[in-house]
Amino acid sequence: MRKSTIISATIAGFISVPAVASADELVLYCSVQEEWCRLMGESFQRETGINVLMTRRSSGETFAQLMAERDQPRGDVWWGGTGDPHLQAAEEGLTAAYESPMMSELQDWALSQAEASGNRTIGIYAGALGYGYNRDLVDDPAPACWADLLEERFADDVQVANPNSSGTAYTLLATLVQIMGEDEAFEFLGQLDQNISQYTQSGAAPIRNAATGETAIGIVFLHDAVAQAVQGAPIGSVAPCEGTGYEIGSMSLVEGGPNPDNARLFYDWALSPEAQALGAEANSFQVPSNVNAPVPPESPSLDEITLIDYDFAPYGSSEVRQHLLARWDAEIGSQR
Repeated sequence: MRKSTIISATIAGFISVPAVASADELVLYCSVQEEWCRLMGESFQRETGINVLMTRRSSGETFAQLMAERDQPRGDVWWGGTGDPHLQAAEEGLTAAYESPMMSELQDWALSQAEASGNRTIGIYAGALGYGYNRDLVDDPAPACWADLLEERFADDVQVANPNSSGTAYTLLATLVQIMGEDEAFEFLGQLDQNISQYTQSGAAPIRNAATGETAIGIVFLHDAVAQAVQGAPIGSVAPCEGTGYEIGSMSLVEGGPNPDNARLFYDWALSPEAQALGAEANSFQVPSNVNAPVPPESPSLDEITLIDYDFAPYGSSEVRQHLLARWDAEIGSQR
């Protein structure tokens, strides 16, 4: 460990923060794709001189890691991933309360995460759920609804992640329950299972597999489908006609983490317009939470999608998440 460094009152002009003397390390748990995780860590390290030790895992995996480490926390910040497990982490006391000076610049939906969690998590981006399909593998008519995924022509040609490891897939589960009712949603998932070729570990893996022709359809957040199309893959995006849920990607400070001062510096920096603009550089097209951050032109417009009134608080609670995941394991996962 090098000598402690003095962090200046501004981080590259992005944000005014008080000068602090702290260790020169930050342990970052990241739950977006690897490229964006690396860019965030490298950019913060370059701006501050703080050495960032980054681990990339999906939302469900990171939540499980925090649970396993709760008696001896090793991480400082959990950045990215769907908000439901962040809310559950807050309820479990795994994350720390903090009110950033950047909160005045955030969208209302980002602040709703803070309000629901007692300021133990906050929204950093938003994105709608849907699916993408390979235009070369899917004949007309193109699918347009959740119900279309049950068609016989898609037998063994749909992929989605496992909701135990993936926040994307848990958002699907919670979305269908809110649209259909719990019993009807699980009946739908049981029928859909007949067309599922693989439950992946990562939420974005299904659309990457659709892009390469391994499967015809991947159920993902729409920005992940757009990212494949931007790179030249023959991917079309569908916001289902019945309506769909959405994620508020979130960020949390780890309770009892080893570098709390640096964690708060990262937290404030990550809410700045400049830091949030890095997403597009990493081919990520979520809608940023800072009202002053540029919205990538490729980002799916939330105003043009039929979004349900997704109820984040109960579906991010330990009781509801554990119940739905246990039922999915019993009725879907165990039948594979």
